[in-house]
Amino acid sequence: MGVEELIEKVNWEKNNGIVPVVVQDTKGEVLTLAYVDREALRKTLETGYAHYYSRSKGRVRMKGEISGNLQRVREVKIDCDNDALLFIVEQKGVACHTGNYSCFYRKLGEPERVLPMDYSLEILRELEELIRKRKEKPVEGSYTSELFRSGRERIYKKFGEEAVEVLVAETREGLIYETADMLYHLLVLLAYNDVTLGEVMAELRRRRK
Repeated sequence: MGVEELIEKVNWEKNNGIVPVVVQDTKGEVLTLAYVDREALRKTLETGYAHYYSRSKGRVRMKGEISGNLQRVREVKIDCDNDALLFIVEQKGVACHTGNYSCFYRKLGEPERVLPMDYSLEILRELEELIRKRKEKPVEGSYTSELFRSGRERIYKKFGEEAVEVLVAETREGLIYETADMLYHLLVLLAYNDVTLGEVMAELRRRRK
């Protein structure tokens, strides 16, 4: 059965074009609850890597595109009403943005687990390298590659939009999330112009002196 035939097996009308996805690793641990639209499911089936639809952003992204915490999809199951999916995945790294392996790492009423703070630039260097690779060798289904294909106008527009999201964030968690998005899009903008993070750090060091 082809990809398009599989996609049409899902009842998209019930929830206005999106369906929830329970994500579970190959050992049976539930990792997260996400959502897909037709495009996200199509990219998941075509690439073998989990793509989800962000309801707040209104766009599709490959899971782990920025962090490197990819989810290799081994099996896709559908529930009895055809309006919810289950992804069985091989998880690379962690699934949760907090740094915990699963988004369901605590019982109801327990406080959020505070992880050690990483003040190094290692994650930025890794992200910069990934962005450079996506620019030089585009990958089908990659949001980063799509940005580079779209060109300067969209790259600059996206950075501007993310900067505004930082300004209007109403919660601490929202500010953290939007700042991470802004930094990612800034690195894409720099890579588009062949400017490295090292050059920016050198300028900051020059100013400090």
